[in-house]
Amino acid sequence: MFTNILLAFDGSPHSIRATQKAAEIARSHPGTMWVVVAYERIPIFLGESELEMVISAQVQEAEEQMQKALEIIGDVPGEIKREILEGSAAEAVLKVAKNRDCDLIVMGSRGLGRLAGLLLGSQSQKVISHATCPVLIVH
Repeated sequence: MFTNILLAFDGSPHSIRATQKAAEIARSHPGTMWVVVAYERIPIFLGESELEMVISAQVQEAEEQMQKALEIIGDVPGEIKREILEGSAAEAVLKVAKNRDCDLIVMGSRGLGRLAGLLLGSQSQKVISHATCPVLIVH
């Protein structure tokens, strides 16, 4: 049924629960799981030395988030692929889902962003609105 699953992960409690659910689904439907971690775009007005430092810190944090997600997933049949992208979580998720022909997106209802919607986080709302495949939102 779902053999090409995309998991969005940001380390929030909701994304941790989404990771557990995605792993459960992957164990029932072997295939490929794409784990996506996005980090914020870097402001272009930073000086070169500050820019390199900020990029390095964000990439390192994204790598740590990816490692945390992989530890939570544990062993699943099939393949686990990693995508770390710059930009909003919604943009990254939608891009990977389209390019990798995913048939299910799994993500938390709220992330670590500063602003949150009343019922869903803004990134979750964007993904639901624009995804071309089913989206499972985990609270």
